[in-house]
Amino acid sequence: MTRTNIVFIMSDDHAAHAISAYGSRVNTTPNLDRLADEGVRMDATYCTNAICSPSRATILTGTYSHINGVSSIWTEMDYRVPTFVEAMRDSGFSTALFGKWHLGEHGRSLPRGFDDWKIFPGQGDYVDPEMIDARGSSTVPGYATDIVTDQAIDWLDNRDQDKPFCLMVHHKAPHRPWVPDDKHRHLYADGDIPEPETFFDDHATRSKAVRGVHMTIADDLGADDLKSDVPEHLRGPENREARMRWKYQLYMRDYLQCIQSIDDNVGRLLDHLDELGLSENTLVVYTSDQGFFLGDHGWFDKRLMFDQSLQMPMLIRWPAQIAPGSRCEEIITNADFAPTFLDACGLDAAEVLPDAQGRSFLPLLRGEQVADWPDAVYYRYWEHDDPIHNAPAHYGIRTADHKLIHYYGAGLGVPGASERIFEPEWELYDLRADPAELTNLADDPAHAEIRRELEAKLAGYQQHYADEPYTGPGTPQPQWGPHDADMLDRVEKYVAEIRATS
Repeated sequence: MTRTNIVFIMSDDHAAHAISAYGSRVNTTPNLDRLADEGVRMDATYCTNAICSPSRATILTGTYSHINGVSSIWTEMDYRVPTFVEAMRDSGFSTALFGKWHLGEHGRSLPRGFDDWKIFPGQGDYVDPEMIDARGSSTVPGYATDIVTDQAIDWLDNRDQDKPFCLMVHHKAPHRPWVPDDKHRHLYADGDIPEPETFFDDHATRSKAVRGVHMTIADDLGADDLKSDVPEHLRGPENREARMRWKYQLYMRDYLQCIQSIDDNVGRLLDHLDELGLSENTLVVYTSDQGFFLGDHGWFDKRLMFDQSLQMPMLIRWPAQIAPGSRCEEIITNADFAPTFLDACGLDAAEVLPDAQGRSFLPLLRGEQVADWPDAVYYRYWEHDDPIHNAPAHYGIRTADHKLIHYYGAGLGVPGASERIFEPEWELYDLRADPAELTNLADDPAHAEIRRELEAKLAGYQQHYADEPYTGPGTPQPQWGPHDADMLDRVEKYVAEIRATS
């Protein structure tokens, strides 16, 4: 019997609305679209914590942050929580990882369960990056996205062909600061990239906590990111709108150029799988660790529970099982990935990954109806009042029709979080009437019953996932993984530099 292979391709900060298969207004991605055309486009895939390290830990373990220990980018994964890769290796699969790890790079935090691996330290560099493997570190000449794809292709060519495999291809792009490769620098240079409809959102009905985030393109996107100082004639409060438009074009130009290299390299990898005769029984996934604001609501970055940040792109091709051109509208979370991959490979997730809180969506991929499939996603962002973006801690629930968010205003001892306490606030959005999430209805009497129902559902999901709701200063604090104190110092210096020049 031929066993299923897994090729898991993940980028960093690639928003679904910058993929033409998802209807992008700003770019075209023919190779990613090929995955959608030849497989399934997942239309409601959401992360459980919209920031890099926590999402990666959830993908590997099938657990929420309070279980795997990774609440912020300065915490490391609890090594006692098993991963789906370890389970696959124990079951006879060859396993490999190339590219971005971002879950610590020392001792127990190094990749585990992989026969072969080579990773960027921290965020890594786009050009001539340093990479770490079991033998040490070295500089690899070239462009990061090409390098990671080359390593993946070389590994496929030299793997043990008697074993099924799990190959993880983790791109650095399009994480900031955006550095395109030379062959794509001519793209999007005309300054006419369409602005989102919510570009000039005034945030009038939002919570104070959200209005205070440092994520605006006009005021918070700095010279280090844009690689250019704001021209004199665009400075000052009277020029904020013009400055915002100028910054947006530079930001999006570089961001989209980085994505174009990803699209090219996904095409290279798909072509190579075809050449090796592996496509039919290889489950190929393309995703990102979370979404990203592309000027939506005037913002960049992620963290918040608005859909542009919450939604993960997910395109899956598996000719042996998935009908081409399929669409899946059921709610999926990144906690569901690990059980699904194990299920697809014939392994019992409940047995080999007993801590997993997600559920296999393999039946959905086959086009089956699942009567008791969850109708909501539970989300929690822990890194309260972080030193760069000042995003508030919050949790919430999203259904097909509504979104309820509670900004509870406390750090709960999370490494990298502030000790400042904010006044608790709520937001409620009617996603049918207001898909752009512009009008907060939390205090609208006409929606009081809906809010009560959603609060009850939220409490039920928290109980299901064994996540303690915030009840005040005495709320129990989870035991988080170790954190890198030196990195915290570096971040504080970096923030001070940005604020001094902005």
